[in-house]
Amino acid sequence: MIRKLATATAIAVGLAAGATAATATEEVNFGIISTEATANLKKSWEPFLAEMEKGTGLKIKAFYASDYAGIIEAQRFNKVQVAWYGNKSAMEAVDRAEAEVFVQSVAANGSPGYWSHLIVHKDSPIQSLDDVLKCDKSLDFGNGDPNSTSGFLVPMSYVFAAKNIDPKACFKTVRAANHEANALAVANKQVQVATNNSENLERLKKTHPDAATSIRVVWTSPLIPSDPLAWRKDLDAGIKAKIYSFLMSYGRVGTEEELKAQRAILAELGWAPFRPSSNDQLLPIRQLEASRKLLKIEGDDKIAADDKKKQVEAIKAEIDKLAEAAKAAADSDMAKKVLAFLDADKASKADDLKKMIGEFAQGFATK
Repeated sequence: MIRKLATATAIAVGLAAGATAATATEEVNFGIISTEATANLKKSWEPFLAEMEKGTGLKIKAFYASDYAGIIEAQRFNKVQVAWYGNKSAMEAVDRAEAEVFVQSVAANGSPGYWSHLIVHKDSPIQSLDDVLKCDKSLDFGNGDPNSTSGFLVPMSYVFAAKNIDPKACFKTVRAANHEANALAVANKQVQVATNNSENLERLKKTHPDAATSIRVVWTSPLIPSDPLAWRKDLDAGIKAKIYSFLMSYGRVGTEEELKAQRAILAELGWAPFRPSSNDQLLPIRQLEASRKLLKIEGDDKIAADDKKKQVEAIKAEIDKLAEAAKAAADSDMAKKVLAFLDADKASKADDLKKMIGEFAQGFATK
């Protein structure tokens, strides 16, 4: 398994031969956002990171934090070089932490993304979104981490900002927690309604099966793009090539037995083999965040009319600019290369895939 991956890595490194040499220690800290308890995350991630260490020849160290901001800040100060993020936290890392999206996860079931949910206890009288939004301050609400896409941005945009509702004015109490903590709080009737997502509810069936059977979904969002991985832009070019080649080859390059073992490790993370990506993946999230801001400002009666007009015009200009960027991204060379890669992957064209992985790696390494 490792020999096959090492061969693919060698191809990528060779293509990046003109780039900067690898650092002396070749140590990489890999940041993992706190979607659930660290003990549970370690069980899922450590086998994969051990494979990554063997396949790249790098020293890979897991980095955990108590919240999403801890990973973003660690990457900002170069305490973390590569990280797994949700889309919103990746957006923050790109804007604040010199990060760059380079691959995207793919759900093990082949889904192109996942969904945000509002959840209640199975015995709750709450049956619909209207019941959640009665806003008589009788319900305790479990919100998500402020840097979470599905736990915060999506429900805040589609549920609350769209209806000009401030959760603090709607609920008896509002507390922020990770997905797992929110699910358990609902299952144990500590809060009546909370944010969550389809991936975490699926994981809950393994980590807390009794709690999983006690939860019912009352709202589902539009599809959210699958999670990205992002590295620091200034990460050594040779290290980038090794990491990229390993990730894109993992679950694709090897014998049937090797691929089965690799895909089983990925499945523990809820994933299939990765697909190429870039910062363009975040454009829909940027559009959503801008729209949320617009709705919030338009519904704020405390802002003076002239000031509100200026802010609204600025955000609308930003939304138009993002729409143009999204259109350009859809027609870009990168988008065409990704489609070609996915076609080759679907057709199991191993030689074409190896060549394209090397070309992608070279493109990132020489930026």
